Amino acid sequence: MPPSRIKHYTGRYALVDNIPYQMPVFAKDSPALMAGFSCDWKKANDLLPGNEVHALKLPNGRAALLITVINYVNTSIGKYIEYSIAIGCTHGRKPAPALLNVMFMKAYGVGQYILDLPVSSEVSVKGGKGIWGMPKHKANLDFNVSDTAVSAQYEKDGQFAFRIEIDRPKSASLGLKVGTTNYCCYRNMLMASYIYFNSRAGINLFGKASGRLFIGDHPNVSYLRNLDINPDPFFTMFMPKANGILDDHFQCWFMTYDTPPATMPEGFESVFHLGRNEDWLPAPAFTDYAKYKL
Repeated sequence: MPPSRIKHYTGRYALVDNIPYQMPVFAKDSPALMAGFSCDWKKANDLLPGNEVHALKLPNGRAALLITVINYVNTSIGKYIEYSIAIGCTHGRKPAPALLNVMFMKAYGVGQYILDLPVSSEVSVKGGKGIWGMPKHKANLDFNVSDTAVSAQYEKDGQFAFRIEIDRPKSASLGLKVGTTNYCCYRNMLMASYIYFNSRAGINLFGKASGRLFIGDHPNVSYLRNLDINPDPFFTMFMPKANGILDDHFQCWFMTYDTPPATMPEGFESVFHLGRNEDWLPAPAFTDYAKYKL
């Protein structure tokens, strides 16, 4: 659950990188979907940089591709959609054993390594990347909810990138209080940020979970088709009104490599010029995505 120190500054205000926040950094009543798909462990692990994070190993020896899309309707920085594509991971000197990594999540630093994180607004990029090191960038996004399904589509520079659809769980009756760790690479440092949710959720597991992935040709995501992804999710989740807190505390470590790095990843130069614009790009318009279905 959120650290007790967060209670002490609730209702106070902060100004960081010229972005005003009401504390804590909150999201309220925001619909969210999440789904997990198994994929090849070695191929997933090869996507993770440095030597400090490792793909989480499921009981069947495979890795987890995690898709989370949140339609933030009430936050300190306005409305925006956040579209996370990540690999479940552990943090430590070596990969954690299957089963033990779930039983001792804190000890093994279980979380997710975010590969791509498009969002709707410029101010979300400025804060999410500049402060917490998240790989945010602005893109064309949507989030649609019907009586039977929840879907979200992602396009970039006029090109189809990604789409997820899940069958909507029958009810959102499960009380969910959970914290998660997001790992990212920024300024050639491993960044760890912490999010806490307190919401009602509907969850379907294994045979009851039904969803569909569509992966396009955009270079941000096309490589994911090489992960040997099982197209049938092992879980799906929908939160009609998610409530969450993004901790202002974060951690970071130097990324280390077996040989000297040849290139420098993006750093402050990618955000210092950004403003606080909350405008969205047009909604995704590509309709021929069926050919990209896994």
